[in-house]
Amino acid sequence: MSHPPVQLGTFPTPVEPAPRLAAALGLGSEDLWIKRDDLTGLGGGGNKIRKLEWAVGAALAEGADTLVTTGAPQSNHARLTAAAAARTGLEAVLVLRGSPGRSHSGNLALNGLLGARLAWAGEVDQAGLNAAAAEVCGRLRETGARPALIPFGGSSTLGARGYVQCGEELRTQVPELRTAVVALGSGGTMAGLVAALGTESVLGVDVGALADPSAAVAEFAGPLTTEKVTADRLRVRRDQVGSGYAALTGPVAEALRLAARTEGVVLDPTYTGRALAGLAAAVRDGDVRPGEKTVFVHTGGLPGLFGHAEAVAFAEEAARAYGV
Repeated sequence: MSHPPVQLGTFPTPVEPAPRLAAALGLGSEDLWIKRDDLTGLGGGGNKIRKLEWAVGAALAEGADTLVTTGAPQSNHARLTAAAAARTGLEAVLVLRGSPGRSHSGNLALNGLLGARLAWAGEVDQAGLNAAAAEVCGRLRETGARPALIPFGGSSTLGARGYVQCGEELRTQVPELRTAVVALGSGGTMAGLVAALGTESVLGVDVGALADPSAAVAEFAGPLTTEKVTADRLRVRRDQVGSGYAALTGPVAEALRLAARTEGVVLDPTYTGRALAGLAAAVRDGDVRPGEKTVFVHTGGLPGLFGHAEAVAFAEEAARAYGV
């Protein structure tokens, strides 16, 4: 059964030209635009709000009083789930991979400010994280609470409906769009864009969150479109993961610096930094070409930069190098 979404964000988000970044990448000055889904409003903004509108709408319709979700310690989705809970008068419990450390910077600080409770699952894989979340839900029910489990990254066919809306916005805002470039994590964001724009018009840049993100995109997108969506038909780059999801690679560090110094746009080291590094690689190998309209989907994640020690050190070193 489908439930109506709850309004959490401010839409449509703007699309801005990025001529200086385009030139630096080797594109024409009118070829590149940025879809500012970092400006969605609630809880510091970001792409997860579009998905949460649908997931929280369903939770409210089913009588939930607590939102439970999973993620990495610096999860943007967990932060925005906490914000969505606060906005709608619900409790939030965030089940995070790993164990508590000395630093509570970045998204962890905002989780506390937003009133979320944290449950640490230890060093587990995705199946172990899911099992820990199910156990937390069971304990909550024993106390009389009514938890709703929001999937990892907010990604499901239901959540992907939020990015069908984003794709529809893009069709109006950039009618000649050839390629929308987006970070590919848990799969729901790309799935919605694929459902709205088609498999040929979306380039996902894998960030290393899942072992097989293409399969997740195909699963979530399939029910939302009449186009046959299979993993092998998707445009996905897997060359920016580096040594892992949490690592800051050289191309990503350069992408952070390039976006900031050409357009004053700040990216994060896990998602949008990898997406821009992937776009740069796609221009170099001819997958994205001058003369075609390209949109870089900025999915937010700025608080995560401040919780990423390598990225903070890189930014500080860049400042010192220029005598600031």
